[in-house]
Amino acid sequence: MQLSLTVRGSGAEVVSYLIAKNPNNPYERDEKGFKVRLVYPIFTKDEVQFLIYVKPDPIDLVRNSSDLFDITHYINDREFAVSSLFITTIRKALGTALNGKPDEEYLKWVGHEFDMELAFGPVATDLRDEEIVDLFEPIGYKVEIERGVSTIRKKSTARFVTLSGSQSVQNALKHVSILIPVIDNYKHYFLDEREIEKLERYGEGWLEKHPLKQLIVKRSLRFNALITQSKFYEKKHRNRDYDESPKVRLNDLRYEQILNYITTLPHKETIVDLGAGEGRLSVQLGFIEGVHEILSIEPSNKARIKAIERFEQVIKTEGYVKPQSLPGSLFYYDSRLQNKDIIILCEVIEHIEEDRLSKIFDSILNDYRPKTLIVTTPNQEYNVLYEMEEEMRHDDHRFEWTREQFAENVKEWSQNCPYQVHIQGIGEDHPTFGQPTQMAIFRREEE
Repeated sequence: MQLSLTVRGSGAEVVSYLIAKNPNNPYERDEKGFKVRLVYPIFTKDEVQFLIYVKPDPIDLVRNSSDLFDITHYINDREFAVSSLFITTIRKALGTALNGKPDEEYLKWVGHEFDMELAFGPVATDLRDEEIVDLFEPIGYKVEIERGVSTIRKKSTARFVTLSGSQSVQNALKHVSILIPVIDNYKHYFLDEREIEKLERYGEGWLEKHPLKQLIVKRSLRFNALITQSKFYEKKHRNRDYDESPKVRLNDLRYEQILNYITTLPHKETIVDLGAGEGRLSVQLGFIEGVHEILSIEPSNKARIKAIERFEQVIKTEGYVKPQSLPGSLFYYDSRLQNKDIIILCEVIEHIEEDRLSKIFDSILNDYRPKTLIVTTPNQEYNVLYEMEEEMRHDDHRFEWTREQFAENVKEWSQNCPYQVHIQGIGEDHPTFGQPTQMAIFRREEE
């Protein structure tokens, strides 16, 4: 992960004083398990380029984590992706420039606008290219975006962004310090009131008038309790941007349909929520009358910790069944899952490479042999209504299928198994594109 800044014109060499880094002495520091390097590939009187590069030690990341047994450590992009993690590690190295406090004789250059080019990447994002352009153009940049190459998806979600325009070094670094985490839409650390102070300090002078101010505030602070404390928060937008939408969320509709269907089944004593994440569905299964056991299976320890906290917070009511959070994966056989009444895969399969699914469903249907299997996944055709014709709904999706593709795969998985299959949609029905979610229900024939 790297960021480069190039300035051209009279006084370009002053940049080394603004960032307090001697071009004759390559900068290299260890920052909490990361190696931070800063070099000058170009340094002349009229053109200066510095490049700051961060490389983590992936073994050290795991060693210093509380999630020592979390297999998702081995499937992550932290070594490569520009993100909030990257911004945190470079902030100390560029602190002099960010705070506008070089040696006194160079203070007059802090506000000087250079002809500059700033580039960073790769950054993974759920934003469209047009939305990234809309983040930077209003503050004076011309934006060029290049996509990474993906061997999994038709189109990679990783972007390489190049900004050009007339800016002071301090403002340019303030802009990316705020907007890179907005693009990535993830914070790797706990958010508290200090995040408000940081947003207001680095947003001062430009964020007040930005047309996407509310989006930036929302994706920076994430939580209503913080958002509403920011001086950039505008109460008139509250109902539209921050409160729960009056419409029912698609995720809630999925859960509702799954839960309603389960209540109709004659056999529902034992349920497996496979790929349960943070336990949002698992916790609701515990309220269904007639359920005696719920196994909430998830490979990520971080997600499991949140699930356990969620299960503990439920006000105990008569008949409520507390789910058991267990580590596990679709890729490994688990005898605990055999002969259960119901197995659920809610929005799970699209996170797995397509060529691995056949073996997974063979194991579920022939080895685990649930009485009922429920599978949901996005309907790719519906994406056009989200203005996502060439995008996937989540940056971790390996695929998204049309209704025809889903039906073909369901038929293939079940053709040599004693199951009857029914496919239906979930969510608002469009006459051309169908419903946003598709659900397959496998019922063992003797049931």
